[in-house]
Amino acid sequence: MPSVLDPEAMKETVRGYQASDIKLAAIASHSCLDICDGAADEGLPNIAVCERGRESTYARYFRTVRDDAHGRLRGCVDEAWVLNRFADILDEKQQERLRDENVLFVPNRSFTSYCDLDAIESQFRVPMVGSRNMLRMEEREEEKDYYWLLDKAGLPYPDPIEHPNDIDELSIVKLHHAEKRLERGFFTAATPEEYEQKSQELIQQGVIREDDLDHARIERYIVGPVFNLNFFHSPLELYGESLDLLGIDWRFESSLDGHVRLPAPQQMTLPEHQIVPEMTVTGHASATLRESLLDDAFQLAEKFIKAAKEHYDPGIIGPFCLQTCVDKDLNFYIYDVAPRVGGGTNIHLSQGHPYGNTLFRTPMSTGRRLALEVRAAAQRD
Repeated sequence: MPSVLDPEAMKETVRGYQASDIKLAAIASHSCLDICDGAADEGLPNIAVCERGRESTYARYFRTVRDDAHGRLRGCVDEAWVLNRFADILDEKQQERLRDENVLFVPNRSFTSYCDLDAIESQFRVPMVGSRNMLRMEEREEEKDYYWLLDKAGLPYPDPIEHPNDIDELSIVKLHHAEKRLERGFFTAATPEEYEQKSQELIQQGVIREDDLDHARIERYIVGPVFNLNFFHSPLELYGESLDLLGIDWRFESSLDGHVRLPAPQQMTLPEHQIVPEMTVTGHASATLRESLLDDAFQLAEKFIKAAKEHYDPGIIGPFCLQTCVDKDLNFYIYDVAPRVGGGTNIHLSQGHPYGNTLFRTPMSTGRRLALEVRAAAQRD
């Protein structure tokens, strides 16, 4: 594994930037609109890095339109750079272009999915807003993945199951989709026999690959609602806590959500290729927690920040997301971690979220909070 770029080198790059002309850029997918919208709210120019054939959302429908006085009439995307592939942003020519434009790059999941992670860590010489050295922990195949960090932090997560033969209650098997490699090939099983039956059916249907099963994570299934906790950790905060809870979301998953909308008799009539639901994330909705659970949510984040600082110095900077389930006894379990802007923050667009708005006394999205941090950093050098 290559070494991560020296932060001092990136600091030196930033010292050559014009603080009054900082731009934010992100891969045009995932949560890019939130980043661009937040930048627009705080008066920061922004760039959506698009892949050819997928640029219309950013280059046309959400592009910025200004009046003669340069005021914003419509949209939030100031520039749409169209590349043949997302991964082309790693080319030295494009990196130089980003640096020439005083760009601070905001990593999202699409960045680490479409671009080589080794190159992001060791060759992408563009300053980031976030924690470059923590991006790798999202990969469940890594020895020091987020489960490793959760364990170090003493944080709760679903019990792992070492071997399919050890399955003795409802469990979930986590692995990549066979064809849609950025998506999930997850399935559930309550016995070794069900695991064998479902896995073979899904292999035959082309949903999962047999070799991926060898590296799949199996864990006990937590029965309860899902809450994705979107936090922000600021090393610059002067007036309050350094930890913000900006919002909570939950996911719409296809075809799972279609299954649960069907009565059981109709589910039983589904054809073989639809019997086992898939869990591809297709959208998000806003949520809140009962107030008696908020303190527990903050404690999860505080422990995560402390462990991140200890094991991934300088730790988590900016937005991060703890994806949780809450069981019948109101216990939290963290089943996934995003050490960067979460996937559901587009629900914040324009209107923010009740928690972020209440804290900042104005509509406050994750994207706007990020831009606010960048502005504060520029003003304070």
